[in-house]
Order: sequence, then structure tokens, then C-alpha cells
Amino acid sequence: MRARQDRVEMPKQDPDVRRNNFDEVALGYNMAQAAAEASRCLSCRNKPCVSGCPVSVDIPAFIALVKEGRIEEAAEKVKEKNSLPAICGRVCPQEDQCEARCVLAKSGKAVAIGALERFVADYLREKGDRPRQAEMTSGAKRNRPPHAAKVAVVGSGPAGLTAAADLALMGHEVTVFESLHAFGGVLRYGIPEFRLPKAILDHEIDYVRSLGVEFVPNVIVGKTITAEELRTQGYRAIFVGTGAGLPHFLNIPGESLVGVYSANEYLTRSNLMKAYRFPEYHTPMRSGDRVAVIGGGNVAMDAARTAVRLGAKEVFLVYRRSRAEMPARLEEVVNAEEEGVKFMLLTNPVRILGDENGAVRAIECVRMELGEPDSSGRRRPVPVQGSEHTLDVDTVIVAIGQGPNTLFTQSAPEVATDRRGYIIADCETGATSAEGLYAGGDIVTGAATVIAAMGAGRRAAAAIDQYLRSC
Repeated sequence: MRARQDRVEMPKQDPDVRRNNFDEVALGYNMAQAAAEASRCLSCRNKPCVSGCPVSVDIPAFIALVKEGRIEEAAEKVKEKNSLPAICGRVCPQEDQCEARCVLAKSGKAVAIGALERFVADYLREKGDRPRQAEMTSGAKRNRPPHAAKVAVVGSGPAGLTAAADLALMGHEVTVFESLHAFGGVLRYGIPEFRLPKAILDHEIDYVRSLGVEFVPNVIVGKTITAEELRTQGYRAIFVGTGAGLPHFLNIPGESLVGVYSANEYLTRSNLMKAYRFPEYHTPMRSGDRVAVIGGGNVAMDAARTAVRLGAKEVFLVYRRSRAEMPARLEEVVNAEEEGVKFMLLTNPVRILGDENGAVRAIECVRMELGEPDSSGRRRPVPVQGSEHTLDVDTVIVAIGQGPNTLFTQSAPEVATDRRGYIIADCETGATSAEGLYAGGDIVTGAATVIAAMGAGRRAAAAIDQYLRSC
């Protein structure tokens, strides 16, 4: 008999196969695997895992339903708190959140909460069932509460989608404005197909649409239309969830050479504009034979693994700290290594070298050693004197973080921002310095997780509903 402590690992594509395709790497549980993993849950009375979930999903309750084979009800239980479970089950760092609080985590065998969340969401989708929440909202649209109002949501990323769904369920008339031609924000342009298939994202957006939410593409709030103009059109509250998509660069010589990308551009070209399906989609991209990706986070892993699939012969991940300090999820680090990405740790680029045609030919690096911890709690990397060396590459992808796009706040001076340009908002309500205007997600916190942005969207939706009740 299988011991209770044995975690059921999710099957995935073989590395030698998946490095040549953009199909999803993780294959998901089947019914037997899900039942076996659910049986490991201790159904703790004090529910420590729930305290680790930014949207407060009743985790033991939905897993108990999986144990009983009541999968549709399990999916509905998750949907009570999480409008995007198929997405969260794929990309959220459960190992640092709900699973970290699991009692079984003490033995290194936490219940695979994320995999079970993905399973129930996929089961409901594949069965073709319409979520109960959508039926509830059909009635809410016909009989809106007295305080119901028009609410504008700026940005269709995880914060905006969650706020929109919750507000619609509360009976409000919600419109989502998106600057791009397709919806999903970072979920669409930032996360590759092999981690989050866009058909899954489209299905989750269709669910939000089924709640009565209207989606409007190609509108840059702050440029195409201002917040004040939205108010004159009858929107009594506005939620801003525009994310943090302005790329940071190294500020070293050679960054203007041909073949240097920000990870934002590289992934947007591949994901949103489907360069990985060229020439079917007319988005050419210089993929290169020898690619260096600078950084150690999830975005760096996404860029490196995309370069592998686009045909690079060698992909190097250049990171100035050690593996232990990498902010990327462990499973993404392991996947990258399995797919042949070569890690150059304790290495920092100081110059990008070009050829006679102005294209990248190499990067000059210096070796690093770890000193005392810095403000992040990680040991500060210090250059090793005399350790300069070059790495021959023809493409460089810079994945060292991003900041806020300030188009919205430039057009709304009444909204207070910090010195970096992030919107200052109450962490519990999302309220800003402007009445009736709320914000949440990366535009407030800086780059964080999908589920953290969703939590901010949920809290802001509740606060907006309360605000509209008091008007």
C-alpha cells in the first residue's frame, strides 16, 4: 500500500521531446492520480493552507470533494474565491504559499494543492459545464442591487480580471479596457505557451465575460481616453491593474547592438505576436544560435526555455548570484536544466561586444563572489578582481526586472505615486489618493506573483462595492 507521505508527482513531457515543441510541459493528473493525491490531505481543522492563499480558497473543502469524486463541486468550491483556477494551478508558486503552510510540508511532502486546483478546473472545462457563478450573474444582471454602478477596470491582467469578475458577481456593470488587441495582460504576452496554453487563458477570460463583463481592446487609458473622461461617461469607480511592464536594462556598453532584447520584447514577440509560429504568423524574430539570458527569475527561465525551442544551439543563463539565491521557482529551474540551458552562476556581464556590422558577437563578464546580505536578505555579489572573460554569443536577452508604465498616472496627477512611479494604494482596499479610484497588482507592489495580483483585485473589488454602497 502506498504510504500517505508519498506525493503523486505530475507527469510531464520528456525533455528531449519538449525542447522541440511549444506544447504544455506539465501534463496534469488523471482521475486516479488526483484521487490518490487528494487522499493525502489531512483535512486539518484549523486549515493552515488557507492562510497561505492570497484569495483564501477553502483548500481542504475542495480537496475533500475530490476525495469523494465530486469533481464538478470541487471546481465550483474553488471558483467561489478564485476566478482563474486553471491559470493559478499552472503558474502560481504554491510551494511558497499554500503548500508551504501544509502540515505535511514539514516532511517535504506537502499536498500538491496547485496540481489538484489545475485538475478540477481542467475537468470542468473539458466536461463543458457552465460554472454556477455564471448562472448566478445572469440573474444579477436582470435584478441589479440599488447601489449597482458602472465600473471601469483598466488592464486585463490577473488583477483586472479578478476585480472585474468579483464586481460583476456583486451586480455591477463592468467594462475592462485593454491597451493591446488581445486580453490577459502578462498572462498572454509574458508567459509562454508551454507553461500556460493560450486556449486555457481564453477559456478563463470567456468565463469572466460570461459574468456580464464587457471587454474593450486597443484603448490606452491615459492616452486614448483619460480617467476624467471615463467619469464623464458615467463610470463611478475605476480600478487600475496595469501591471509593471516597462523593462529594466543593465546600463552597460553595447546594449544598443543588434541582437539585444529585453525579455519583455522577446517574450511578447513570441507569445502575443506568435513568432514561434513564423511564417504562419508574420512576426519574424532573430533567435540566434548562441543566446545569453541575463537574470535568475521566472522571466529569465521563460526566455531561456523559449530560445531553446526557437532553435538556439546553446543557451546560457548568466546570473550574478548562486543557484540558492535564484528567485525563480525550483520547478522552472529544473525544467530549464533538463532542456539543456547552461547555468553560468556567480557571473555578471559588464560589456556587450559587437562585430563590424553592429551586431552582438560576445559578452564580457566578470566572476562574482557572495558578500554580506543586502536589503533583500540575499548575499550581495562582489566582483572578483582579474576574473574578466568573454562568452561568444550572438543574442542577449536582458531579464533583470521591470517597472511601471506611467501613461495612466501622467494623465491623472491626482493619483499619488512613489519615487519609482508605482501607484500608492492602501494594501487592504486598493484605495488611492483619488476618490473612487483604486489600484492593485504589480502597478502598486512592483513585479510579484499572479495570485498576489489576484488577491489585490479581490480586495479592491470588495472595497469598491462598499464605496458604491456609501455614495
